[in-house]
Amino acid sequence: MTFTVSISQDRPVPFIDLVPQFNAMSAEIMAVVEKVFAEQKFILGDEVAELEREIAAYCDARFAIGCNSGTDALIIALQALGIGEGDEVITTPFSFFATASSICRAGATPVFVDIEPDSFNIDPHAIEEAITPRTKAIMPVHLFGQCCDMDALWRIAQKYDLEIVEDACQAIGSEFQGRRAGVLGSVACFSFFPTKNLGGAGDGGMMTTDDPDLAQRLKRLRVHGDIGQYEHLEVGMNSRLDALQAAVLRVKLKQLENWSIARQQNAQQYGEMFRQEGVLDTIVLPKIGPHRRHVFNQYCVRVRNGHRDALMQQLKNRKIGCAVYYPKPLHLQTCFKYLGYKAGQFPEAEAASRDILALPSYPELPAADQARIVSSVAEICRELRSTSQIRRAA
Repeated sequence: MTFTVSISQDRPVPFIDLVPQFNAMSAEIMAVVEKVFAEQKFILGDEVAELEREIAAYCDARFAIGCNSGTDALIIALQALGIGEGDEVITTPFSFFATASSICRAGATPVFVDIEPDSFNIDPHAIEEAITPRTKAIMPVHLFGQCCDMDALWRIAQKYDLEIVEDACQAIGSEFQGRRAGVLGSVACFSFFPTKNLGGAGDGGMMTTDDPDLAQRLKRLRVHGDIGQYEHLEVGMNSRLDALQAAVLRVKLKQLENWSIARQQNAQQYGEMFRQEGVLDTIVLPKIGPHRRHVFNQYCVRVRNGHRDALMQQLKNRKIGCAVYYPKPLHLQTCFKYLGYKAGQFPEAEAASRDILALPSYPELPAADQARIVSSVAEICRELRSTSQIRRAA
């Protein structure tokens, strides 16, 4: 199919463009930034407290505690649950590095299990075999903006008396059975890295929980274990969310639902256009599991027949942004060699790393750019398919 949208073939199509979002709310953002500077209250304070209240309400959690980054949120969450040296935490090998590194930074050992091929999330059926007497928690990752199968995970957690630490860094606003990420485990962790669905003007993170005692410990650990007046009950860390980030995030939070809907509409449009182009023999569209709300922090397709790298290179040659999340699963990272995992041990995670390709999906993605992306992907796929057929015939 040929699209009728007027498309400039010379202008680059960025993988993500944050400028239109800022331009649309620059006056309001700069006003709150100037207010923080005028008050000269940069660390924690009222702006952070209000953001915590608003994030808690958005996630339907009783408590939200701000910190310096999503990575710190994961580390502090594990520490607050008493997880450390000698303990094991089961997680996925197909995620951003911080998922596993946070477990190590807490002093525990990451234990990997394979993923589901359709959702890219941790496979609940693989977890029980990995549980040992040292297992203390499961860390599911709601990857790309879609929640894991939390029913299955909760059954396992209750059976073996395990904590669940949600890595929801890519999934603010996602839902499982009508409940939002942030209240689906013992504690949940979010990132406000600028490219997230709710992104700040730098790093920032948040933890949510319904447990009042856990919330108090999370607050304490983010400020060196201090309860006030330089009285330290334990050794924590310096991971305070600053007021500038909180002020910016409070402005942007008002638009988060609109942005999530725009991302969902982009995903739906991708699906319709790829089906019309007739390339689903090469491009596997993302699948949304039952009872889930997917917020598409990334729109990731799988590319069949070993064509991913060729497709990616040709898209870049055409000045079309794309990316691979993630090119090497965590169990094969050099720094985790000591854990003893081997290539082939988690075939679904390894296959996903070979096949996956992320296409632009940010809320302000122009229709003309999306049309150009789809038509280019389709054209390249047909060329690759034809070349493969000629090679097989030869």
